[in-house]
Parts: sequence; structure tokens; C-alpha cells
Amino acid sequence: MNSQRDLLYSEEEEALRAAVRDLLTDHCDAAGVIARTETDTPHDLTVWKSLAEGMGLAGLLIPEEYGGQGAGHRETAVVLEELGRAVAPVPYLTSAVVATEALLECAAGPALAELASGRRIAALAVGLHTAPGAAFPAVRVENGVLSGSLTGIADAAVADVLLVPADDGGLYAVRATDAAVTPRTSLDLTRPVADVSFDGAPGELLGEAAPAVRRALRAAAGLLASEQLGLADWTLTETVRYLKERKQFNRPVGGFQALKHRLAALWLEVVHLRAAARNAADALATGRDADVSVAVAQAYAAPVAVRAAEEALQLHGGIGMTWEHPVHLYLKRAKADSIAYGTAGAHRMALAALVELPAP
Repeated sequence: MNSQRDLLYSEEEEALRAAVRDLLTDHCDAAGVIARTETDTPHDLTVWKSLAEGMGLAGLLIPEEYGGQGAGHRETAVVLEELGRAVAPVPYLTSAVVATEALLECAAGPALAELASGRRIAALAVGLHTAPGAAFPAVRVENGVLSGSLTGIADAAVADVLLVPADDGGLYAVRATDAAVTPRTSLDLTRPVADVSFDGAPGELLGEAAPAVRRALRAAAGLLASEQLGLADWTLTETVRYLKERKQFNRPVGGFQALKHRLAALWLEVVHLRAAARNAADALATGRDADVSVAVAQAYAAPVAVRAAEEALQLHGGIGMTWEHPVHLYLKRAKADSIAYGTAGAHRMALAALVELPAP
């Protein structure tokens, strides 16, 4: 088992957090994110370019031999915490984590180098709702040419390359311009999904789909907990700040005992979520008990993130129900995250099997 000290943030991780937070504070404010959700281009590719090219964060998980930073999952988790705090509309989780992990499993050096440089965005063509180890649909392939459709692909609209499972068991790289990408209405407007279809699209075989997809989705589920942590931490902090300022009966609303108890209970849940998310990131980095740690983190993360956002919405009163206040972005992200890469129930079932605890 990991000691508590192993899960503490290092000085380097805190410095990384500060740099990412400064960037997002300056260039990814809530009003700007809300304004983008009202357009046909919700992704903020300027912020993405700053993160990917300017700071080199797209290559955190990529070894130096492929042009990456050679860092690890703990550092990536810190970045995702800050992106969750800002509900940043960038394809970091889908490209810098999910697609990157799939390419690492396939040892696809040239493709990894392009992702590390930030010149390309990639998306794994597996539905956002798919849990690690679950079955996933595949398209038809014949002589390296792909045909068929896939649904619910996150961030496909901004991807340059699609990583597509095919019915021969292979994972193929397809240029997004060779596919038809149809945006779908998404609850989370900051991480839109789309359907993709292929009609004789040429593909490059990268490797076996099953191990690549499983590795990618496991990392996605484990590191999604850090995004959910950032989201929950922001909503709790913002709610406490607001209740200290808002007055009723000539006293701060936050001074009422009932609200203190609600916030204290929520604070404990967020602290526990931090421990679970950090443990999952550390387990992915070290390879120790990764399946169990990821299942534990996701079984716990989704309910806490949703509850934190719901409490923020309710305790902000009337302003929390307005479009102009950003809390709705956090609630929608929390709700969407609760089914991304497997529901909490699916992860509890996976955990029961891993520890040989049969369901009642």
C-alpha cells in the first residue's frame, strides 16, 4: 500500500499547478467559456495551443524519445485538476490522455511525436460512456479501408486524427478529413460529442485495438477523478465564499448552523475524493494496484462531484439559476462526467470482481 506521504503533491507538481492556474485565470474566464458555448465552436483552441505548444503539456505522458516531457500520471492529474476547476473547453483528457495512452500501447512513435508537439489533436473513436474492459463497437475494414459509424465520440469535432477500432481487431489511424463528423447535442457544452462515419476511409494500422482501448480507458477513468476533484473543489470554495458575503437578517448566510453542517460534510467528501484521485494517479504512474485504485476512485468521484455542484447551485439561490453564473457549467460537466468512462455503479461492480466480493 502507498503511504500518505507518497500521495502528497511535490514542489514540482505545485509549481505546475500554479502555472496552469495562472494561464487559465488570464485566458479562460467563466464569461468567455459561457460565450463560447453559445457558438458553433465551443472549444478554445487558443488556450489549447498555449497548454499544448507553449507549455508542452500535451506531451506529459509521452517519453522524451518521442518528443514528450517524459513525466507521468501524477503531473497529468494536476493539470486535469486545474482544467476541472475552470471547466476549460479543451481536448486535453481526450487527446493528451486517452488517445496518447492508446498510441503508447501501440508504440506509434511518429503519431506520438505529433501529439507531443501539440501540432495534432487525436481522439479515440470509442463512445465517451464506455467503461474500461467493456465491449466497444468497431467499424468494418477491408484492405485498409474503413466503413461504418460510431457514436458519442468526445471532442471528435476538433480532432485531426481519429483512432478507430476495426472488426479485424486492429486499431487504425484515420485523418479526420476522411470521416464525416456530425456534432450531437451534449449536456456538457464544454466537452461536446459527435458521431463519426466512414465510407471507404483509408486507415493506417497501428496495432491491436483491445489492449490499446483498455489501457486508454483505464487511464481516462483514473485521471477523470482528478478533473472531478478540481470541479468539486471549485464549487465548494466558491459556495463558501459566496455564503460569507451574502447576508440575511443582517448576518452572513454562512453563519447559519444548518449550512455549516452541509458544507462541513461536503468538505469531508471532497477531501476523501482528493485522496482517491491522488491514489489512482499514483497507481497509474507506478502500475501498482492500478485496476483497483481506478475503480475505487471512479466509484466515489462521480457522486461527490455531482453533489458539490448541486449544492453550489442551490446555495447560490436565485443567481445560481441564471445562465450568466458559471455554476451551471460545473453541474453539467459533473453530470456528464458521472457517465463518462463508466458509471459509479459499473466501477463498483468491477471492483467487486477484482477483490472477489460477489454481488448480493
